[in-house]
Amino acid sequence: MTHEILFAGFGGQGILSMGMTLAYAGIIEGKEVTWMPSYGPEMRGGTANCIVIVSDKRISSPIIGKFDALIAMNQPSLDKFESAVKPNGIIMYDSGNIIVPPTRTDVTIAAVPVDVEALKLNNLKVRNMIMVGAFLSICQVVDTGTVVKALAKVLPERYHHMLKINQEALQRGEKIVIEAATPLA
Repeated sequence: MTHEILFAGFGGQGILSMGMTLAYAGIIEGKEVTWMPSYGPEMRGGTANCIVIVSDKRISSPIIGKFDALIAMNQPSLDKFESAVKPNGIIMYDSGNIIVPPTRTDVTIAAVPVDVEALKLNNLKVRNMIMVGAFLSICQVVDTGTVVKALAKVLPERYHHMLKINQEALQRGEKIVIEAATPLA
């Protein structure tokens, strides 16, 4: 099965890390993977997105225009990419940063309160892993345990003390998405 996912938001929200972690997890599981980042020259506050494709078969091109899933961490990203999700796809968004939710009725929509959940874990830096956990509970692209292994490769060694809190964030994201998901209309 092939999963084509777009992660989008502002620089500093962990957008590229979400995609890279998912890509590494796919590699660990022996899948074919592409990770294509796109970001502005700003370090924080500029736009950032990445396309991740995880597949059981060879990937013909990393450049695609329609996605199976969109993970939007801010309003501009949702506004820009909502129409790029295939029918029967998934749109997940950070409910704390998005004022105008998606309007599509042909996709599964999940509003994920990442800020609220990150505050419960006393660490706002894990918002992106809460979202990844939520995504994996809806779309089993890779195993969550593999994502934890991938984090050890993605995070610089100076941040390895955060592996445990990131694992907790993944698990929290998995638990909350059931409450947040709305089925197809």
